[in-house]
Amino acid sequence: MTDSALALYVHWPFCVSKCPYCDFNSHVRAAVDQAAWRDALLADLAHEAAALPGRRLGSIFFGGGTPSLMPPATVAAVIDAATAAWAPLPDLEVTLEANPSSVEAARFADLAAAGVNRVSLGLQALDDAALRFLGRAHDVAEAMGALDVAQRHFVRVSTDLIYARPDQSLAAWERELRQALDFGTEHLSLYQLTIEPGTRFHTEAAAGRLTIPDGDAAADLFEATRAITAAAGLPAYEVSNHARPGAESRHNLAYWRYRDYAGVGPGAHGRRQASATQRHRKPENWLGAVARNGHGLVTEEPLAAEARAREALLMGLRLAEGVDLARVARMTGLAIEAIVDADAIAGLPGLIARDDERLRVTEAGILLLDSILPRVVR
Repeated sequence: MTDSALALYVHWPFCVSKCPYCDFNSHVRAAVDQAAWRDALLADLAHEAAALPGRRLGSIFFGGGTPSLMPPATVAAVIDAATAAWAPLPDLEVTLEANPSSVEAARFADLAAAGVNRVSLGLQALDDAALRFLGRAHDVAEAMGALDVAQRHFVRVSTDLIYARPDQSLAAWERELRQALDFGTEHLSLYQLTIEPGTRFHTEAAAGRLTIPDGDAAADLFEATRAITAAAGLPAYEVSNHARPGAESRHNLAYWRYRDYAGVGPGAHGRRQASATQRHRKPENWLGAVARNGHGLVTEEPLAAEARAREALLMGLRLAEGVDLARVARMTGLAIEAIVDADAIAGLPGLIARDDERLRVTEAGILLLDSILPRVVR
């Protein structure tokens, strides 16, 4: 995807149930007025199109929530509106997040016909007891059926798994990961279970009823994950994302490389023309704002050069390729010396590397990313 290509994020906030680990903007509703939601998404999209005229479109990402619950006709309408507003690149990537239930898998053919060419399938675990613990509605057999359907209908398939679960041994995770690699998907998103404030797991952990692996055990799991995926030809290109070369998520690369992206739907964020946008988070509030104003924006404000440089580094240093400091300097008008602390970089040998104008965290340093970032980013 070129530097100037735009990425579009579309948020569908509804789920059948709320997972106990999830802090995303997801909501359970007894009923959804599908026609009203389609019209509101199209209005919100039209507002972004007017603010970003003449751009090429590199990717569309339907996230949630559970966007595989969207009517395929709504998905098609959004894709059609987006590609009418912005000229799509010939290899436009259109991703939709999906749960591996048989109900949602039954929609895959229609979603592919609507224009989706990449699906991110939330398997989350390959063990029935673990799936119950994670609050998932599917079991392993249903997930395998959905994966088979996905691989028949979509050009590109990614699968998600959550590891570092309570009492999960290194050997058990290695078996599960090797099983996932045997599926032949080109992309894996592998996330360590984290306890997020406001979730049911946070309440359970605070009460002492839930314990996840400690730092050393989590580090062992992380290192094994990177070694096994690399050996299988899907090296980590970002902290939690692994892909065959050329199969990286182009949409997510737009975030990590700090390209412009538009966000529509409840709670969606955007970065466009040196400003930050955010939509109303609660579905009903967003829907009301669109009805009143023709868009769901709650804030739109310019970002100072220093803030943009910091965001670009915080995002880009998650990537194995690192950050092009010269590009960040051109984008912000700041000198490289004002963006990163050269002395701090020199004081972290073997953990962070600077090759001329490119800065990257090394394999040895990636486990310490959270402590490295505040030291080197001004």
